Amino acid sequence: MLSVDQLSDLVAAGEIDTVITCMPDMQGRLVGKRMTGSFFLDSAIKESHSCNYLLTVDMDMEPVPGYRSASWEKGYGDFALKPDLSTLRRIPWLPGTALVICDTQDHNGEDIPTAPRAILKKQLKRLAGKGITAKMASELEFFLFDDSYREAHEKRYHDLQTASWYIEDYHVFQTSKEEGVMRAIRNGLEGAGIPVENSKGEWGPGQEEVNVRYAEALDMADRHVILKNGIKEIAHLHGKSVTFMAKWHYDLAGNSCHIHSSLWDAKKDTPLFKPENDGEMTPLFKHFIAGQLSALQEISYFLAPYVNSYKRFANLSFAPTNAVWSRDNRTAALRVLGDGAGTRVETRVGGADLNPYLAYAAILAAGLGGIERELELGEEFQGDAYTKEGIPSLPRNLRDALSALEGSEMLRAAFGEEVIEHYLHTGRWEQYEYERRITDWELMRGFERG
Repeated sequence: MLSVDQLSDLVAAGEIDTVITCMPDMQGRLVGKRMTGSFFLDSAIKESHSCNYLLTVDMDMEPVPGYRSASWEKGYGDFALKPDLSTLRRIPWLPGTALVICDTQDHNGEDIPTAPRAILKKQLKRLAGKGITAKMASELEFFLFDDSYREAHEKRYHDLQTASWYIEDYHVFQTSKEEGVMRAIRNGLEGAGIPVENSKGEWGPGQEEVNVRYAEALDMADRHVILKNGIKEIAHLHGKSVTFMAKWHYDLAGNSCHIHSSLWDAKKDTPLFKPENDGEMTPLFKHFIAGQLSALQEISYFLAPYVNSYKRFANLSFAPTNAVWSRDNRTAALRVLGDGAGTRVETRVGGADLNPYLAYAAILAAGLGGIERELELGEEFQGDAYTKEGIPSLPRNLRDALSALEGSEMLRAAFGEEVIEHYLHTGRWEQYEYERRITDWELMRGFERG
């Protein structure tokens, strides 16, 4: 991490010549500009500007019609990028480079309501009003390939060579073969101010997981997007590629993003989920879990935002399919873990394709709803949640998730009507774009035989 004075000294010494000023977009990607170090310190440190279409484009950067906030009719003007200097850091895998994440604001200095960072900050402000902070952590999974990004593109992402050819979950020998890239990722992230706990092999061939230390929610969301972008960049620098798609191949494991959450007393910095003397869960913890559980269908879009996201949910896959809570049970959507100050709830619904700002905000909004309504937590589920009948299920596709979001009074109150309508439009466009495409499966099945 860098202070402004440290950056100024490094720029003067010629050690840093580039500052990436960026914002998270709706997809959770970093978008922005590369400033010269001197220009950043002279001007962009106050603010810079980018086209406001950045919060109205799809994955392909195509301007999507129908948004209220920005359009051709409104001329696609600018918004301001205000650097959050607490995020300023070196990027050690890019020579002479620093990075800062910016808040997305209008020309009056107000946060754009539909900007992902602003949505999370709004929920954190609600918590702060109760004297509470949230601490969170993301566990990100991805597949590593021996093909470069260019090679993968030229193959149209078919017949790619995964970094291994057998299941490598916790496998030390196989991950030793991948250590050239994975060590660079761990050390690179550490050098960028992101404390890494470990990396490990995951269930699929060439599938990896990186775990980083928990932090306050906004800091962790910032770490998440830098981590994800950094893994892609480091893989590229090694002639490799990675994917964070929720389900990149139908017969291989999906990529998850399990999210760990706990609430803390803001003044004392003491954990509010720490069990009471008899080992009983605190009332606040129960209400928080009950709130999440009651709203899992409603918040699913923010945990699984694409058509592909729902192809990850399958029985006996370690991806949850039903809305239940349990202690240390990987078949449940919500898993209570830890002891003492480390007591937390793991939300297992999200895929590695989620936007952390939106996912964290949705989880906190649901938990806050449970706290404010003092929802009672039902009995812990025990057994195999995949095979149990009569329990509530998660949405099975994007269309169902959007329907649940549209009817969510809780999220409309928490996020605001403008935000919900904005993201409903985003999800509907994703569904529309998918439905008008001809897939490889359709061609192989129907070209000759149909």
